[in-house]
Amino acid sequence: MRSIAYTLPALPGFTPPKTYAAWPVWRDSTTRPVKFHPLTKKEAAKWWHQARRFDRQTHTRGKHGGAIGRTALDVLYVLALDILNHATGELDPSYDKIAKKAGVCRRTVATALRRLRDFGLLHWQRRSREEPDAAGGYRQVQETNAYALLPPSHWRGYREPSPAPPPEPGTWGDHPPLPNQHTVALDELTRGQHRAAMAALECDDPDGPGAVLARWGRRLFDLQS
Repeated sequence: MRSIAYTLPALPGFTPPKTYAAWPVWRDSTTRPVKFHPLTKKEAAKWWHQARRFDRQTHTRGKHGGAIGRTALDVLYVLALDILNHATGELDPSYDKIAKKAGVCRRTVATALRRLRDFGLLHWQRRSREEPDAAGGYRQVQETNAYALLPPSHWRGYREPSPAPPPEPGTWGDHPPLPNQHTVALDELTRGQHRAAMAALECDDPDGPGAVLARWGRRLFDLQS
């Protein structure tokens, strides 16, 4: 049988009483186990540096920092390189733990986490568990969130930097031209390295005169040995 509160809101001027859930937990909390995915420390550090680049990409003149912000980057650093279990991927710290390691307050942590989520750098799942009470029943108890760091491919608005152009020919950083095989063979001969010289000639055109000469020389050495 329904309560009278279901019919009273229809009356003019009546404000229905505020109701509360049986247990103070988030409605989208799950009691199922959360599966974490391992993430190496090297990869986590790479993502964090890319997040810094992302913040610089979104920097506007006259403002401090970019769209992500320094505090959110600090929280991301704590999650990725200080708290995350890189072997198992487990990442479920409390707000107090994050705040202590990042040197900020709980309210700042909540704001930073939302910012990281809104830009696609972070995802979390609220969790709860069933706990027996004194009356023989049970109640829902809120647990810490389970977090997951997302790769740059999920970040909203992030773009990979363009690859650096190759150095101009003849400038510093340009690869020096490789000597031809005849020059290499001549250098080996001057040092008395006959077999190395023949090997260099054999790397030339198989039908060229150098390769033919190298094969004749190898046969000569085989007859003498």
